Amino acid sequence: MLLKPLEHLLNRGLPRSVRARELAAALSGRSLAIEASDIARVRLSSDGTLLSLEAGTAPADATLRGGPFSLASLLGEGARAQLQQGVVTLEGDSEVAQQFQELLHLCRPDPEEELALVIGDVGAHGLARLANAGLDLARRAAATGLRNTAEFLAHERADLVPRAEGEQFLRGVDAVREGVDRAAARLEILARRRAAP
Repeated sequence: MLLKPLEHLLNRGLPRSVRARELAAALSGRSLAIEASDIARVRLSSDGTLLSLEAGTAPADATLRGGPFSLASLLGEGARAQLQQGVVTLEGDSEVAQQFQELLHLCRPDPEEELALVIGDVGAHGLARLANAGLDLARRAAATGLRNTAEFLAHERADLVPRAEGEQFLRGVDAVREGVDRAAARLEILARRRAAP
């Protein structure tokens, strides 16, 4: 299985960060189970100096459950949102889960550095620049395509409301709401005056 190479990559990242070594020591004897819905269950544990990955149903201090893409996104910035929305569920010790998440983030392999071990620094840097340029081009193409599609649907087919018209409508709704609130407040004041002796 792919667990041993992945374990090796994570452990190779430990010496790069003082904080990662501190977390590994603090998590000695603790474990986190990661369950990808109906696909696999992996248990990550620390012995204080190294991390180990194993498949199976061994108990863990904390368990994260969700889809594979949702679980992968926990390494990014949207971890809290994934948990709040219930896309990923957490059982057990949340502090242990949070520490393992930080540890995994710190030990995450750098693709350019890993590639440099195979083809050298110059080649890895060139491929990384090429990959970044390709991703940037793909992002810009996707944004342009989305913007053009929205404009077509708004202006040519009239299936969507153009942004400016939508914002103007919402400002109008807000103005009407504020006017109704002011009128209701005035009516309440008049009703109290009339009820007073």
